[in-house]
Amino acid sequence: MTDAIRYEKGQDNIVVLTMDMPGQSANTMNATYRAAMAKVVERLEAEKDSLAGVIVTSAKKTFFAGGDLNELVKVTKADAEAFYRMILQVKGDLRRLETLGKPVVAAINGAALGGGWEIALACHHRIALNNASIQLGLPEVTLGLLPGGGGVVRMVRLLGIEKALPYLAEGKKVRPDAALKAGLVHELADNTDDMLAKARAWIAANPQAAQPWDVKGYKIPGGTPSTPAVAQMLAIAPSVLRSKTKGCFPAPEKILAAAVEGAQVDFDTAQLIEARYFTELTTGQVAKNMINTFWFQLNEINAGQSRPQGFDVRPTKKVGVLGAGMMGAGIAYVSAAAGIEVVLKDVSVEAAEKGKNYSAKLLEKKVAKGHMTAEKRDAFLSLITPTASEADFAGCDLIIEAVFEDRDLKAKVTSAAESAALSDAVIASNTSTLPITGLATAVKQAEKFIGLHFFSPVDKMPLVEIIRGAQTNDETLARAFDYVLQIKKTPIVVNDSRGFFTSRVFGTFTNEGLAMLGEGVSAAMIEAEARKAGMPVGPLAISDEVSMSLMAHIRQQTVADLQAEGKAVPEHPAFAVIDLMLHEFKRPGKAAGGGFYDYPAGGKKRLWSELKQRFEKAEAQISAEDVRDRILFIQAIETVRCVEEGVLKSVADANIGSIFGIGFAAWTGGALQFINQYGVKDFVARAEYLAEQYGERFQPPALLLEKAAKGEGF
Repeated sequence: MTDAIRYEKGQDNIVVLTMDMPGQSANTMNATYRAAMAKVVERLEAEKDSLAGVIVTSAKKTFFAGGDLNELVKVTKADAEAFYRMILQVKGDLRRLETLGKPVVAAINGAALGGGWEIALACHHRIALNNASIQLGLPEVTLGLLPGGGGVVRMVRLLGIEKALPYLAEGKKVRPDAALKAGLVHELADNTDDMLAKARAWIAANPQAAQPWDVKGYKIPGGTPSTPAVAQMLAIAPSVLRSKTKGCFPAPEKILAAAVEGAQVDFDTAQLIEARYFTELTTGQVAKNMINTFWFQLNEINAGQSRPQGFDVRPTKKVGVLGAGMMGAGIAYVSAAAGIEVVLKDVSVEAAEKGKNYSAKLLEKKVAKGHMTAEKRDAFLSLITPTASEADFAGCDLIIEAVFEDRDLKAKVTSAAESAALSDAVIASNTSTLPITGLATAVKQAEKFIGLHFFSPVDKMPLVEIIRGAQTNDETLARAFDYVLQIKKTPIVVNDSRGFFTSRVFGTFTNEGLAMLGEGVSAAMIEAEARKAGMPVGPLAISDEVSMSLMAHIRQQTVADLQAEGKAVPEHPAFAVIDLMLHEFKRPGKAAGGGFYDYPAGGKKRLWSELKQRFEKAEAQISAEDVRDRILFIQAIETVRCVEEGVLKSVADANIGSIFGIGFAAWTGGALQFINQYGVKDFVARAEYLAEQYGERFQPPALLLEKAAKGEGF
């Protein structure tokens, strides 16, 4: 068996430590690492007098990946003391390395994130390969954790509190060139040999190396928390942070506390403070929710867990986009960004040019910031051909229709495009609500027809919902899945139904907010509590963005469809509020100048001043907890219905889709994980209370009652 950390002493008395965890594609801070690092440090201390210095590097493609999440996710409150002691051992070994009395250099040959960057920080000198694909940083906060291997303590001592906070509390990652400018690494190297040569040269030139914080007279850059400028920044920092986290995410708040408290004491005490906060977060529920969803389930999706097996990966070469509005222009941009040729069609060449101009504007910003060269921009734009003619779809292996939500219009344009494209082209509709099986009747090969539901703005939103119609075959689904990964988006796969998964659940969120307003609940409270629940924006603000005229249009289309199918038309208390806003108050939303909010030119939006007298009733106020729970529970219940009806096939798709697609509270780990962490039995009891108080729509579905009876989660 190979050593997890190889110890090789050269003629020059420099020891090269090569991290190479057996049986893993990346190095992680697991039990194997801990044992190996303890052994290596002991040997270094024993042989110290004959050593010139130490180089730390890796045999993997990356330098070091960080903590072992399989291990971290299992740590319970009962394990807190043992876990805390184990963390102190990890920190202790890195401390022994940096106080060895010999120069220690990190030769960073690949990504160093989380624990990997903490190992690099414990070295006196850092040299990284100058490769733009390498990322350095501390992304622990995105999984509900803090850097617990000395990351908080050392970053604060290296950069000062203010400059360290974006890396710690926001998880900011940088490429090697930016890391050099920021003072995180000391040198860049062109290749591995160059890197090791530079490391040896630095060791020879700096035999007495020590960390800046271990040198007599050291002061924290920018000053300690009692320095007037820092004290002033810290006076407002907690409220700025709270306005971002809404109290839902404990990690950024604990990071701020660990940074500030640690800056007021000596290094070893600061390490204890960091370890205590790290233990508190690791044993808490929010980190478990976030690790499960944003790490394990997201990786499961990207590894193709929902993709039909038995089909070779087939990259898309040329995509035809119908409609050059906001969505079509965005789809053209992300496709060209992946190097795919794009034909962007609209009713006139001018309209299509306008859609292409969307890409030009986005790229212009990149060129201005120095993130892209003018040549790269021109090459990117040359991939997009604006047109008004279907004939230009010749050679397209994928067509994506992105026109207005109108069944007849969609049928007309997809049918014409199908005739012009390759005979085996996949035909997709970017509809958000219209059933795919119905839309597929407009094309000759219904088995090649699929839904690709993008979210706006396409260049920023990470998700694509792939909708399988009744006739869609496995090969078409596999090709659609490959395309979504090709454009670097996260695919979730759902079966056909009205509104699919994301639009259905999103509709329950907006409708619940509107229903509460209709009951007389204060608009300001509805919006504030939605944000406190962890939703990015309130239901009234989002209704303004979507526009109530579009909501009414989708409802009319649904009613017409259901009547034609001889099905019952559902009613909802939100509908009356939408109709009042549209017909009586003539306030359809933001684009029309005003809805639930006023949008003063050059000023911040504010709630429409007349909402109070038009809707609010003093006797209708309910508790803040009820407002929050109505918003989260209604979405979770609708998600369960999607599972029950077979619209959703996997828990990962449900959780990731709810967060990435509709902004469901990220601290929960997603709509189904919200139920798990609440406790299925407790969730059912609370849902039944909400049903009694506020309406049948909160009644737990049969599947949920069944899970509660068996004591199972999702």
